[in-house]
Amino acid sequence: MSSHRILVVDDESSLRTALFRVLDRKGYKVITASTREEAEKLSQSDQAIDLALIDLKLPDGDGIELMGTLKKSHPQLQSIILTGFGSIEVAVRATQKGAFHFLTKPFNVEEVVSLVERAISHRSLQQENQHLRTQLHQKYRFDNIIGTSPEITKVLELIERVSGTDSTVLITGESGTGKELVARAIHYNSNRADKVLVPVNCGAIPSELLESELLGHVKGAFTGAIANRMGRFEFANQGTIFLDEIGELSPALQVKLLRVIQERRFEPVGSTRTIDVDVRIVAATNIDLEEAVENSTFREDLFYRLNVIPINIPPLRERRSDIPYLLHHFIESFNQSKSRNLTGINSEALDLLYNHSWPGNVRELENLVERLAILKGNGIIEPSDLPEKYMQGSRTIEQAIGGAEIPAAGIDFNSAVDAYENALIVQALEKTGWNRNRAAQLLRLNRTTLVEKIKKKGLRPGDLDI
Repeated sequence: MSSHRILVVDDESSLRTALFRVLDRKGYKVITASTREEAEKLSQSDQAIDLALIDLKLPDGDGIELMGTLKKSHPQLQSIILTGFGSIEVAVRATQKGAFHFLTKPFNVEEVVSLVERAISHRSLQQENQHLRTQLHQKYRFDNIIGTSPEITKVLELIERVSGTDSTVLITGESGTGKELVARAIHYNSNRADKVLVPVNCGAIPSELLESELLGHVKGAFTGAIANRMGRFEFANQGTIFLDEIGELSPALQVKLLRVIQERRFEPVGSTRTIDVDVRIVAATNIDLEEAVENSTFREDLFYRLNVIPINIPPLRERRSDIPYLLHHFIESFNQSKSRNLTGINSEALDLLYNHSWPGNVRELENLVERLAILKGNGIIEPSDLPEKYMQGSRTIEQAIGGAEIPAAGIDFNSAVDAYENALIVQALEKTGWNRNRAAQLLRLNRTTLVEKIKKKGLRPGDLDI
C-alpha cells in the first residue's frame, strides 16, 4: 500500500470522482478540493502532500499560482497542471513555474496513472539525491579535517577561501596527510557540490591507458577499443575532477593535460570531434613538483597552470599537538563502526605517540587506532597495547641527549638547540650531496620546511663545523 498523498483540485465533480477512484485503486491516499481556497486549507494539514493534480482555471483563482502557494508549505511537492485550453504558452508557463507536467483534457486514465507514477518516482529520486548530498556535506565538512594547530588552521582557512571559486588548486603533502579529504572538502563546499566529483589516481593507471581514461576514445581507436567510451573529463563536466598523484603523468600526457586546462576542450583518442567541458581541476602530489621541473621531469608551464592556488598539508610530525584530537576522533569512529568501547589513552602511551616520527602520517595513526579497537576492544590504551615500533620514540630522545653535558656555569638553551639543529641539517645535506629533497626525507621534514630553514639560517656547503 502506497503512503503517498495526492491532492486533486478541479471544479468538475465528475473528474474529481474519476481521478479519486483510479488513484485510490492504485493505493494512493487521495484528497480532493473544488476551489483554490479549499485546496489551501487542506494543504495546511501536518501531513505532507507528495503530488497535486491542479486544474488551470479554478472558480476562485489560477491553478499555476495555487501550485506556487502549495509548494511553500510542501517544498518537495510535484504538480501536474490540468486544462481544457491547451497551448504552448500555458505549457511553458507551467513548467517554468515548476510543474512536473502539463496535461490537456480530455485524457485517458492510463495516461494519468503513468504520469502520476513518474512524478512520484521523480520526487523520491529528488529526496534520495538530497539525502546523499546531505550525507556528503556532512562527511566532508571542514570540521572533519581534525586539528587546532596553526599549521592545520591555515589549511582550513585556505580551503574555506578557495571553495567558492573555480580556480585550479594544487594540494601537496606526503602520503597519508589527507590530500584527498581536502580535495573532497573543496568540492562539497563549492557551488559545484550538486555535481559530480571524479577522482583519478594518475599513478595507479598504466600510462598507455591513462589518456583514454582521461579523454575517452572512439570505437576502433586501438586494439581492444570495441565501443565508444566517455573519458573522466567529459564525465566531470560541470563538476570537479581530482587528479591525484599528478606528478606521475608521462611527458606526452602532460602536454595533453596542459591543453585541456588552457582551452577546456579536447578530442577523445581516435576522434576528430572536439568536446568542450566546464570542469574545475583539483590536483594533488606527494612529490616536489618544483624539483621535478628543475630536473626536467615535469613541464614548467603545466606546473604553473596547476599551481594557481597551492595548499600544502603538513605532515603529522610537524603538527603533533593535533594528535590528541585525531586520536579522539578515530576512537569514536571505530567504537561506532566496530562496536567497541575504547575510552581513551593514558599519558604515558600518549607521550610515546607524541615522540613517534609518523612516516605514514594521519593514515598511520588511523590504522593504529583501528588495530587497537579490534585487538584491545575496550578500556584505556596503555603503552603495553602499542606495537613495538612506537616504543622507539623515547629511546631516540634518550640517545639524542645522552651525551649532552651542562656545565656548571649553564648554557644558552636556544643557542645550543639552534646549533644542534644546524648540525643535523648540514649533515643530512652533506650525506645527500646537498639534494634538498633527499635531505628532507632523511630528516623526515617537509621539503619546503627544510628550504625555509636553510634560507633563514644561511647554511652553505662546508658549514658542518658549526
